[in-house]
Amino acid sequence: MLRFVVGPDNTLVPDLLGKLPGRGIWLSPTRAALDKAVNKGLFARTARQSVNVPDGLAEQVAAGVTKRLIHFIALSRKAGRAVAGYEKVKGWLATGEAALLLQASDGSARGKSKLRPPGDQKTLIEVLSGDELGLAFGRENVIHGALAAGGLTQRVVDEAAKLQGLRAKSGE
Repeated sequence: MLRFVVGPDNTLVPDLLGKLPGRGIWLSPTRAALDKAVNKGLFARTARQSVNVPDGLAEQVAAGVTKRLIHFIALSRKAGRAVAGYEKVKGWLATGEAALLLQASDGSARGKSKLRPPGDQKTLIEVLSGDELGLAFGRENVIHGALAAGGLTQRVVDEAAKLQGLRAKSGE
């Protein structure tokens, strides 16, 4: 779920960390739900006051969730719980060390089909681009990555699910 609060100037603020003071307005993490809430004035109705919704709120929220996801992957890498590159990922998958397979959304389908996620499709994340994965791994571009179990892996899964919903076009 996404949390929003109304700031002192009656401006709606996304609370991605869930720590801002004030009464929270919770919303499903999908683009359709966010667009509906903005278009129908549901934030003002829920807050029981007039609310200034900033232009481009959906893009702002998606950018914030993307930044958090990249940050969590980078922290996992720094802790030694993430690797990037085809051969390293293939090795982790073969030894069972990988609990989560990350693949760039803009990578070639042929290249991505060579690696199978550990377990089922729930352990595959394809929501970040190669450039975004590159930011997480300190490289220019990354197509394949893997995370070990534990640590921040569940947070990566949760944030990726939010981002997937936010990047989906309304009506899909």
